[in-house]
Amino acid sequence: MEPRTVTPIDKGWEFRQADREDSKYLPVAQFPTNVHLDLLAHKLIPDPYIGKNENDVQWVGEAVWVYRTSFETPGTTSGTGSKSTKAVLAFDGLDTFATVVFNGKTILETDNMFLPERVDVTDILRRDGGQNELVITFDSAYLKGWNLVEKYPDHKWGCWNGDISRLAVRKSQYHWGWDWGPTLLTCGPWRPINLEIYESRITDLWCDVDVDKSLKKATVVVHAPTEGKASNLRFDISLGDTPVARQVLDVGASATFTVSNPKLWYPIRYGKQPLYTIKATLEEDGKEIDSISKKIGLRRAELIQRSLKEQPGTSFFFEVNGIPIFCGGSDWIPADNFIPRISRERYYDWVKLVADGNQFMIRVWGGGIYEEQAFYDACDELGILVWHDFMFGCGNYPAWPELLESIKREATENVKLLRHHPSIVIWAGNNEDYQYAESVNLTWEQENKDAESWLKTDFPARYIYEKILPDVCGELCPSVYYHPGSPWGGVDTRDPTVGDIHQWNVWHGTQEKYQNFDKLGGRFVSEFGMEAFPSVKTIDGYLPLGKADPDRYPQSSTVDFHNKAEGHERRIALYLVENFRYAPDPLEQFVYCTQLMQAECLASAYRLWKRQWRGPGREYCGGALVWQTNDCWPVTSWAICDYHLRPKLAYFTVRREMAPLSIGITRREHRHPRDRYSRVDVDVRWRIEIWGSNLALQDLSGVTCVVRAWDVETGGLTFDRAVKEDLLLPANQSTEIVAMDVPVPTGDDVVDERRTVVAAYLVQDGKQLARHVNWPEPLKYLHLQKPARLAAELSVDGGSVAISAEVPVKGVALECEDDEVRFEDNLVDVVPGEVVRIGVRGAKETSVITTRYLGMI
Repeated sequence: MEPRTVTPIDKGWEFRQADREDSKYLPVAQFPTNVHLDLLAHKLIPDPYIGKNENDVQWVGEAVWVYRTSFETPGTTSGTGSKSTKAVLAFDGLDTFATVVFNGKTILETDNMFLPERVDVTDILRRDGGQNELVITFDSAYLKGWNLVEKYPDHKWGCWNGDISRLAVRKSQYHWGWDWGPTLLTCGPWRPINLEIYESRITDLWCDVDVDKSLKKATVVVHAPTEGKASNLRFDISLGDTPVARQVLDVGASATFTVSNPKLWYPIRYGKQPLYTIKATLEEDGKEIDSISKKIGLRRAELIQRSLKEQPGTSFFFEVNGIPIFCGGSDWIPADNFIPRISRERYYDWVKLVADGNQFMIRVWGGGIYEEQAFYDACDELGILVWHDFMFGCGNYPAWPELLESIKREATENVKLLRHHPSIVIWAGNNEDYQYAESVNLTWEQENKDAESWLKTDFPARYIYEKILPDVCGELCPSVYYHPGSPWGGVDTRDPTVGDIHQWNVWHGTQEKYQNFDKLGGRFVSEFGMEAFPSVKTIDGYLPLGKADPDRYPQSSTVDFHNKAEGHERRIALYLVENFRYAPDPLEQFVYCTQLMQAECLASAYRLWKRQWRGPGREYCGGALVWQTNDCWPVTSWAICDYHLRPKLAYFTVRREMAPLSIGITRREHRHPRDRYSRVDVDVRWRIEIWGSNLALQDLSGVTCVVRAWDVETGGLTFDRAVKEDLLLPANQSTEIVAMDVPVPTGDDVVDERRTVVAAYLVQDGKQLARHVNWPEPLKYLHLQKPARLAAELSVDGGSVAISAEVPVKGVALECEDDEVRFEDNLVDVVPGEVVRIGVRGAKETSVITTRYLGMI
């Protein structure tokens, strides 16, 4: 018996437009690929990310495309003396409606981008050295989708974003356009194609991992089903280069390993991320026939939903190896509209940005893709927990029998591909489909548990989310929690006391002030956000003429084109005008103001919701995931890092709020009429509340809380006092420290609370541990002074920048034209008498670092 061979079919590919007679075959740009990448490489379309070129490439998604290659049969299919040798073409992903012809015979027709396919071509493959031809024709997913909509007129079609044709097609939904992304309907062989030749093979490798509650022992049951007649399986477990255990068994048996004192996998900051290698080797007569290896992490992960003290509903937080985790993090969309060009290194860089930003969790959103293995590998290595939606979003999906079967296969294959990753701790059925159902009053009777009856209602997709998907997860990954949707829980999807919520009443909905996020929380907030413009460098990059472009101003048609959110002009203007004095010119200062707005908004949310993480039995908020981590093209959106991995200023405020130790302040006006109906005799008090959030696993004792205050106009220090001494901040929770009046000078009629800046510090043994500066709001009412002595000095070794000023300065942002220069923090509030030091990487003696701040222009 010969070993299995795998030959990549990645050479010699060419493509053409099938529905145009004069279209000639041209070589592809890369492999795997898609049609837009290939057309771009031959300059047959303009770059759709530049200017308004997106409009000029819409024809691509409505055309028919054909890809072909030829390859020689490897010299391993004859002479073995075995009639049991098989040849299989394995297609890891075809986007989407593909007809595959091999050596003149149609061998496969596909209609699901997310499904890997395997086709036995033993009887069609040419003998050794023969030439084989593989031809794949891709129909228009957009037009096919509309054909299906017309075929099923009784379904109640409807969606947010894109158009309803997307609901009929199992393809990345964001390809139809979203409120942050372009409409670019791709097609092509988007994942690898291989020729496998074998007599026997291992068909899968997975483990059931059970870490004992004591954490002293882990039981690992390894499964490796096979195909063919090979008789023996060898299982090996290793940690790095160190063998841990080995078993040799007959094919069909599973190996059970007991690991004493296992090296456990932890989320970032709470421990290390050791990854064991599990390897299965198929043997026959002492000869290795096939092998598969995967990396796994040993961890005990649970979603804790239990009654709370003093508040209604139930908790919703994740516990890993017995440690409750406040899951601050963000929501992930695909990092490009053209997935095949995202390198493994770029995936790592994205996840590293998340990890460096003090985030614990990333949510793979349901309108994108089941991501590449490189993404999850990076999450495993860096300790980022993954919340994973299935690929349904913002609509009422149909459920005809063939589609349900395709969806079941899709779920099965993708859970199999991903279930070994320790980072994945929850699967959710969809993104906002229940919310959409509520918005148009679809039939959703929660008390009705008859699954078959759901298919007869106008909300048949409930069968997908509450029958098909949980059944697949229950069978294939029973230790990972399944959640029917996001958001989900309670009497409806807006119930803040049960499950998760998407809080869009800041920006969308009732357009609340972001200062009031404490009234808008929930047990777990899996979406919320605020838009901001990307880096000016990113804007210059998408303007056709760069800095010289006549549309280089915020309200230009080209800049507006690169914001897909409906009503974005009104909403950005609303939140800007509520909070800041600003102007649209120059562009640089306007971009800064939108980023400051986003940064203030998101910091407020994290700070106020993390305050509700109050320890055992009082986990009133168990996590907050900002919409969104990233962009798929250069655009103004809710992302905290733009398409080019350039962090917006909000990235840094989120990073500070999610630090192991932080301090928070809230300021409220309290009005109490002395008489029931008086508008004259009213007692007005401005109160601040101060709390500390210790996300570390050790209590912090002997801490002093110092409060200082300054007059925003003169810079004069008006208060400086230790308001609480010998504080204990218990581990992994937030603790109230003090409530007090805003400190103002006694007998001073000029300096009142509305021009007083207050800073709170946590100090231990003379060392500052945490700091927060609180300003009277809205900031537009303040008479901010332009500092005469604002300094931002690069250290001699180029490793830090020291910032200081003689008056309070709001939102000092460091900037550098050199993209190699990276700041470890940014957007800091500066007060007199202090020096704020920010780490910097990549700076040289010649690096020019400049500053920008609120009120500068």
